[in-house]
Amino acid sequence: MADVGVFRRAVADWAAGGPGGPAARAAAELGVAVVVLVEGPSDLAAVETLAARLDRDLAAEGVCVVSMGGAMNVGRHARLLGPAGLGLRLTGLCDEREQPYYDRAFRGAGAPGHAVFVCVQDLEEELIRALGLPGVEGVVEAEGDLVPWQTFVRQPAQRGRDPHQRMRRFLGTRKGRKIRYGHLLAQAVDLDLVPAPLAALFGALHRAEDAGLGSR
Repeated sequence: MADVGVFRRAVADWAAGGPGGPAARAAAELGVAVVVLVEGPSDLAAVETLAARLDRDLAAEGVCVVSMGGAMNVGRHARLLGPAGLGLRLTGLCDEREQPYYDRAFRGAGAPGHAVFVCVQDLEEELIRALGLPGVEGVVEAEGDLVPWQTFVRQPAQRGRDPHQRMRRFLGTRKGRKIRYGHLLAQAVDLDLVPAPLAALFGALHRAEDAGLGSR
């Protein structure tokens, strides 16, 4: 069976102007029926981490999470992968400011707009609120980032800023940190306090499986 990474790479090549055949073949080999379109790799890391914690085998359910490299790419991905392209069922997770792009893209691809699940600012902010600042600081300390965090907080530009927003900004200050913490915060959050957009997304994927849409 093809690795899910093969499908993701083939989709990325196709979206960049390459051939669509490799993506179609990988989808068939994997039995991909549902694609979750997310903006970037930190969202991908968080969704897959939570899936594992919820004992969800997304690949076995025919679900693949695809990081698009930016919300502005949703139109092309929706056209290629949705009903007018490979014929896959589309879902998505996005930030509130990106919802118009997703809504327009899903309509253009013939996919239902209610399949898009929306975070208020972004997924990291949702996870920070769910964990609470002390909980996030505990993760930061365990990762050896407490001193950089304390240094960051003392910067003049951070004075007077909401503590949650400071933490959100800190997670994006170093390359790779946001991706790493996408996984770590999703690993740390209480499963009874999973942010509403993520809970709704997993609920929709359950319904897809129950309806027989998780296999081809």
